[in-house]
Order: sequence, then C-alpha cells, then structure tokens
Amino acid sequence: MKLVFPELKYKEKATEYINELIEYGSEINGTGGLDGFLEESTYEAWLEKVRHDIDIANVEKPRVPALTYFYVREEDDRIVGMINIRLALNDFLKEEGGHIGYSVRPTERRKHYATNMLKAAVEVCNRVGINEVFVSCDKENPASAGTIRNNGGKLIKEFYSETFKEVIQMYSITR
Repeated sequence: MKLVFPELKYKEKATEYINELIEYGSEINGTGGLDGFLEESTYEAWLEKVRHDIDIANVEKPRVPALTYFYVREEDDRIVGMINIRLALNDFLKEEGGHIGYSVRPTERRKHYATNMLKAAVEVCNRVGINEVFVSCDKENPASAGTIRNNGGKLIKEFYSETFKEVIQMYSITR
C-alpha cells in the first residue's frame, strides 16, 4: 500500500471510487472535494485544485493548505482509500474538522486499510512539523473512532456540531 498524489492516469479509478461511495450511501470524506468536482466540473479541474491546495503562500482564506492522496494497493493499482491532510487549521477545523479527513471504499473495509492509511498520514504530518495531529469523527462511527485510537488517538472532546447535526468526537495523536 502507498500514498499516491493524484494524477490524470487515475481519472477512471478515482471516478469509480467516488461512485462506489455514493452507491453504498457512504459519507464522502478526505477526497479534497472530488465528488463535487465530478458532479459540477471535471476531474482535470479537481487535479488543478489539488495542486493549488499545496501552494501554501497563495491559498485563499478561509481555506488552508492541504495534501490529498489516494491510498493505492500496489498489486492491482486500485484506490482503496483517500486522505486529505490539512497543513494548517482555520477556526472551523480547529473546532470540528482537524488535520485529517479520510475514507475507505465500502468493498475494502474491515481490512485495516484505514488504520494503516491514517498512520501514513500522521507520519506525513510529523515530517512537516505537525507533532500534535487532530482528527475528528462522528460518535456514531465506531469504526473510525477505532482507527483513530489504533493510531494512538486520545479523545479530547465530544460535542454536538450544528454544522454536521451530530455528535463529533475530536482526538489528538501525538508522536
């Protein structure tokens, strides 16, 4: 398994990934807005947005610089997950979103991909100097909470989010 920066060659596989999340009625997290771009624009426009997200000096507020990756199984080059790593936090992300958002395609769940993908993302955070990583999930998603705890996450707060209309748990992972 490896984190792969999005490229044009993944267009069909990325579209299949989003379509599977939609087909299964899954929440779409950690995709850097790919689902919206596929609906309203193009994969190519999304690639441009992903490239702009890493231009730290020119990301317009309230957006934050971010890295988006596919989590790819090397044997068959299949995208099994996506992860978005925010390199800074605005007020909303400090309170509710955290540094990392992620998802795993429904047909690949329960294989520890999320745990390993989050571990790789935390390592990226550490490489860029983020030593306390905040990750949130909704309370009704015990699998995600388990993934975070498996990476050393400690629950620091639980609250009702007016934005998401659900109880959110915020965890801290320190290395």
